[in-house]
Amino acid sequence: MKIVHTVKYCFLLFITILLSSNTNLLAQKNSSKILTVKKYNGAFDLDGILSEPFWQTAASINSLTMVEPNENSQPSYKTTVKITTDSENLIIGIICEDEPQKIIAYSKARDERLDNEDNIKFVLDTYKDERNGYIFSVNPLGARYDAIVAYRGEYENSNWDGVWDAKTKITVNGWSAEIVIPVKTLSFKSGLREWGFNIERRIQRLLEKDRWTALRRDYRVISLSKAGTIKGLPEFDLGLGLLMKISPTIGFHKSFGTKAKFDKDLSGDVTKRITPDIAATLTINTDFAETEVDARRTNLTRFPLFFPEKRTFFLEGADIYDFGLGLGFDVIPFFSRRIGLHEGVQVPLTLGTKFNGKVGNTNLGGLYVHTSKVDSLVPSTNMGVVRIKQNIFEQSNFGIIATAGDPTGLNKSWLLGADFTYQISNLFDDKNFLFGIWGLYSNRPDLSGDKKSYGIKIDYPNDLFDIAFTYKYIGEAFQPSLGFVPRTGVKNYRLGFDYMPRPNWSFIRQFFFESSLRLVTDLNNQWESYSIFTAPFHFLMESGDRFEFNIRPVGERLTEPFEIEDGVVLPVDEYNYMRYRLEFESASKRPVSGQATWWVGTFYTGTLDQIELEMSLRFTSNIILGLNYEKNIVDLKEGAFHQELFGGRLQLNFSPDLQLSSFIQYDNESNSFGTNTRMRWTITPLTDLYVVYNHNINKISQDRWQYESNQFIVKLSYGLWY
Repeated sequence: MKIVHTVKYCFLLFITILLSSNTNLLAQKNSSKILTVKKYNGAFDLDGILSEPFWQTAASINSLTMVEPNENSQPSYKTTVKITTDSENLIIGIICEDEPQKIIAYSKARDERLDNEDNIKFVLDTYKDERNGYIFSVNPLGARYDAIVAYRGEYENSNWDGVWDAKTKITVNGWSAEIVIPVKTLSFKSGLREWGFNIERRIQRLLEKDRWTALRRDYRVISLSKAGTIKGLPEFDLGLGLLMKISPTIGFHKSFGTKAKFDKDLSGDVTKRITPDIAATLTINTDFAETEVDARRTNLTRFPLFFPEKRTFFLEGADIYDFGLGLGFDVIPFFSRRIGLHEGVQVPLTLGTKFNGKVGNTNLGGLYVHTSKVDSLVPSTNMGVVRIKQNIFEQSNFGIIATAGDPTGLNKSWLLGADFTYQISNLFDDKNFLFGIWGLYSNRPDLSGDKKSYGIKIDYPNDLFDIAFTYKYIGEAFQPSLGFVPRTGVKNYRLGFDYMPRPNWSFIRQFFFESSLRLVTDLNNQWESYSIFTAPFHFLMESGDRFEFNIRPVGERLTEPFEIEDGVVLPVDEYNYMRYRLEFESASKRPVSGQATWWVGTFYTGTLDQIELEMSLRFTSNIILGLNYEKNIVDLKEGAFHQELFGGRLQLNFSPDLQLSSFIQYDNESNSFGTNTRMRWTITPLTDLYVVYNHNINKISQDRWQYESNQFIVKLSYGLWY
């Protein structure tokens, strides 16, 4: 089918659904639940115990409602939420009744995902626009997690780090928490005296979720259109709205055959909150010494792998650059790892500035950086990106994005794009529905041909049915200098249909009957690859254990020889093969848990066995060991080979503010064994001390290893608010 017909039919389907949805686009309202807060008076000691007198009169949410496993039911245990403020902070107290000996909590590290243990998670919609929100979570041991709502509530961007604090206490009746969030760490609408709010409690051993609002399983706690409201907020005192950080770094590094080189550096960051809605940041001589190394991965495809951004400067406010609906990892118009990294070498970032915020219903974001010259690699260069998103209707938006510059100094390298996303959460009264369309055009003087890319997505993501159709067109010369596009010159189709019933059985919580078809053609509609994924058996047990069996026919049409491994070359041909997967995941509530995956079946001209093993051992909440192992056994007519990858992580949690972790990795392709040991001590919410040691050795023969390099770094990040 030609693309014009595809787009036409999709638009007709969109309009049909839109008109059938009894929806007033301009006057839809969220939850009617409202809590009026007031400022507290008196002393406050952050200790996790709600003993201060003002807690007795603070505004309270005295009950939550069960969402899972039984929708709209009484919770197994009572949860009380109290909210108050002073002139600079939002303060939340929580009492979770429970049997303390049955509490499941093992994390203490900052930014640890807490989804698989007891926790409290809440969201703040500080613009009351049902699109942007801050997420906070804490477990009974005081571990803190924060994130921002991304991609219209479909995803949590956990790379955001706010300045806040929390203390918890396990008691004879359960556990309690006190949380303090300085409003200086948030962006919010000036003059707005009410924010969107929702809170969820997870009781892991029961796989139970209890919430204040968003009481259908079709929604998440971060579904901002279903959030309640906290009213009565004061005129917060932001002071000068100035945050200054200075970060001295000292250390040394040494490589094989060279002398040790001692390093010292100084970087600085200044953030100015121009208004409560808009903030600007200046960074000088930016240092990323504390950033954790990438996890190694195996690759049996013809295309590069995606590795996420981990550097703090690029992560803060990164949600503004979320673009389009349904792009996945096939098209990312702005990928910040293109800046300051080239061919695995760090390029000095000498100056950078960024701004983000909101004016009325318009979201704004911009980034400019200058990188220095690296001899025989890249020249000094300037790069930047601008993003504008306009909110329309209740949850929808349209916007533009533009980038300029190239890491290698190519002149006249730029990208321009526009996107529109329509979203509602009350289709047929209570269902989610999204429709998105987007287009991009990039220019690079070293490329010629079709430089455009565009696509659409229709999505019905709900608890019982999740149905989606995606189409992407990627020109052969669409390769933005600051983007990530692993495969060009293709049309990409995907249709997914998932049916996920919840039987009223004593031992199975939910079935997942999943199916998807992905077809990739060239621009002349000649197929290049396809994949049909089905899950005839996939279920989650009431115990938390999960079992899955998949069948996946795959096709690849090679238009040029593919060297899948050194010396193993697949000739030009059409290949059709069949893959099968068995997977078992044990419930994370146990001290020892893990996952085992086995892919088996034909592969190109032979066979492929893929084994993936993961294990987590929690000796105590202070000592956690994680292990992972992956092996690909490939036997083809053109040759046989295997790939092995081993990783391990030892986490020592001395307290929620002091952790030591050691990450080790080995793979048989590079024959390199590396360790990344990192200590983080949060002295105050604005001051962190990092101590990092990296060590690498190479296997040069069957029984001989050789030193490759090592590095030792101490970095202090000291901040003050004014």
